[in-house]
Amino acid sequence: MPIDFAFQKHEFEVAMTCEGCSGAVTRILNKLGDEVKFEIDLPKRLVWIESEKDVDFLTDTLKKCGKEVKYNGTK
Repeated sequence: MPIDFAFQKHEFEVAMTCEGCSGAVTRILNKLGDEVKFEIDLPKRLVWIESEKDVDFLTDTLKKCGKEVKYNGTK
């Protein structure tokens, strides 16, 4: 019987200013497929990602949207 491991939830601040920005983040993270679960809070400019990927990989992935990214830690 497989064990469902809970991944850490990482919080990132991303300089999103509009739906287009959050859409770009969504498209980039969707390319990772089932490897990540994420939530976006556009008004607070926050992105939460649950993944087994390391923080550097997730930060570099988010930077592909062309916005400033700051890692806030695990939640």
